[in-house]
Amino acid sequence: MPAPTSPADLFRHSLRLLLDKDIPAWVALWAEDGVMEFPFAPGGWPRRLEGREDVAAYMRHYPDHIDLHDFPELRIHRTTDPQTVVVEMRGVGRLVESDAPFDMTYIAVVTVRDGHFTSYRDYWNPLAVQEPGADFTGSSR
Repeated sequence: MPAPTSPADLFRHSLRLLLDKDIPAWVALWAEDGVMEFPFAPGGWPRRLEGREDVAAYMRHYPDHIDLHDFPELRIHRTTDPQTVVVEMRGVGRLVESDAPFDMTYIAVVTVRDGHFTSYRDYWNPLAVQEPGADFTGSSR
């Protein structure tokens, strides 16, 4: 079944893949030259990923560290660009290493072209990654 092509539907589909821990399928939603940015990333964490391969490497071990259970609050806002949406969401689950609760609020600005993510600016809370077991990126903190 092909992935949805509208930005809102593609984003919702991507969340389902994250909950299913299907990282390869999630990465396949990215354009080859897609860019993911983290404007609020703390020191030692990547601020910019360029291309599907960088995104895949970044997300490869995500389910080993963060066990997502739900996105209980999700709002997707259309913009004047029909290919871009602004997303407000909250992800909840647990940190695998410590079994501590995981609860993160995000705002993302996402652009889709030809059914793939081309730009994803992820404004997540850097304070949430101070918990032991939250560092799935292998950062140098």
